[in-house]
Amino acid sequence: MTCGEPIQVVQATADRLDVLVPLFDDYRQFYAQPSDPAAAREFLAARLAREESVIFLALRGEIGLGFTQLYPSFSSIWLQRVWILSDLFVAPRGRRQGIAAALLERARKLAMETHSRELVLETALDNTSARRLYEKLGWRLEERFCSYHLRF
Repeated sequence: MTCGEPIQVVQATADRLDVLVPLFDDYRQFYAQPSDPAAAREFLAARLAREESVIFLALRGEIGLGFTQLYPSFSSIWLQRVWILSDLFVAPRGRRQGIAAALLERARKLAMETHSRELVLETALDNTSARRLYEKLGWRLEERFCSYHLRF
């Protein structure tokens, strides 16, 4: 892997699970979950096989540097598709290289291609670096609604 090699953002398919799973496992560990590559593989394989999500993978050559996973939803109010950007992760070796911005741009392009109303994401209030990037790329903080959760 050379730093001069360009970053490619591709839609992940089952044949890329060997590249995607370690990134996904690292992402989960970032959020204080135990490492479980087998469960990560099973989860991702099911999402891809059932076409329940779209995953974009950032690569330099065949080296995975980051990913984003989006889930489709719909707005009854707007009568349009909405994409939920559930996961965004860049491996430490890929940070500060524009990879997160490239993944977010590819997500935006998917939303436009599918005639969606909007992309939606949530992030921690103290995740200031991510929030700065989102705002720099045109994302706006929703200030009219509260987010509630009912966990089981």
